[in-house]
Amino acid sequence: MQKTDLPPGVTRARRDGGIVKFTLRLSDGAEVESVVVPMRERAPGRERASLCVSTQVGCRMGCAFCATAAMGFVRNLEPEEIMAQVRTARLLGAKPTNISFMGMGEPLDNLENWAASVRLLINAPAGSAVALNRMTVSTCGFLPGLRRLAALNWRRVSLAVSINAPNDAIRSSLMPINRKHPMAALRQALLEYPLRRGVFMAEYVLLRGINDRPEHAEELAAYLAPFRASVNLIPYNGIRGGEGFEPPTRAEAERFQGRLRLAGRHAVVRETKGRRIDAACGQLATTAKARAASSMI
Repeated sequence: MQKTDLPPGVTRARRDGGIVKFTLRLSDGAEVESVVVPMRERAPGRERASLCVSTQVGCRMGCAFCATAAMGFVRNLEPEEIMAQVRTARLLGAKPTNISFMGMGEPLDNLENWAASVRLLINAPAGSAVALNRMTVSTCGFLPGLRRLAALNWRRVSLAVSINAPNDAIRSSLMPINRKHPMAALRQALLEYPLRRGVFMAEYVLLRGINDRPEHAEELAAYLAPFRASVNLIPYNGIRGGEGFEPPTRAEAERFQGRLRLAGRHAVVRETKGRRIDAACGQLATTAKARAASSMI
């Protein structure tokens, strides 16, 4: 497709199989990226897709393996700018059945605007371009926002937490947020959070030789012992500036998974999707160069 074929505000859209990544230009010229990811069908004829939505331009959390963090923080998105990503996905022909707030930014660092967008989604008329009731919010462990979210006690929003390390020493080296809110404080906040049946999704980016050793799996299992958490293992997706990291092999990832399972944890190795178009976990970012480009692959 040419630029004239794209919906208003979309400067670029790229496809990789069924995955669609699009860049949306905001009123002040800032841009954010969003991704539509097809999901496995539960029944024939019932297509499912997840829309990964951004909540900030850039991010202030500074995680070492994330391209968005390398941008630094630009600004928060307004509720209507978050909603615009949902409408745009529909205009591009996607029909997302659920939404994950796992795109650019830390949602709970923009909690007021994010929460307003969730209310708009929940209250949208059935069949409208933004009616989505199945939602997941991901946090790196930003405790002020997590505590405020806990007070809302929203049962229709599932929780995902980026753990990414088995102990404070490793986590602090990868995620600066851990220096202010260490793992013990995060676990206590999760114990106080109104989890449904004690369940949340623990996200864990696997970095070869850094956090993927057998003893790391055992430490992680012990940390998660009070919860019925499902561990989502994400082999590292390369980013510019992340040359010091590499993903484990499939066999190494499966060995880590096996260790967790032996320790009684449910764990899955996520299938990598969208890496070729920089649409995979940790790869979303916008730059001046990207704003000047406009193409559909």
